[in-house]
Amino acid sequence: MKKVFTFTMSAIALVALTACEPERGSDAWCKKMDGVPKGEWTLQDAGDYTKYCVLNQKPGEEQDNR
Repeated sequence: MKKVFTFTMSAIALVALTACEPERGSDAWCKKMDGVPKGEWTLQDAGDYTKYCVLNQKPGEEQDNR
């Protein structure tokens, strides 16, 4: 019974922490990434930071390369 309770509480904590993550590309996400050491970024983080925080493209907005 104790294992079930521990598993349930762990799952609830994981969902709660994941739900608090700012949307990728939002101003809050850019500010959060400014505080994360660059060595801990993934390639996806670096690309999205450049696209959303440096080039100011909004999430869901496609860039026209014409």
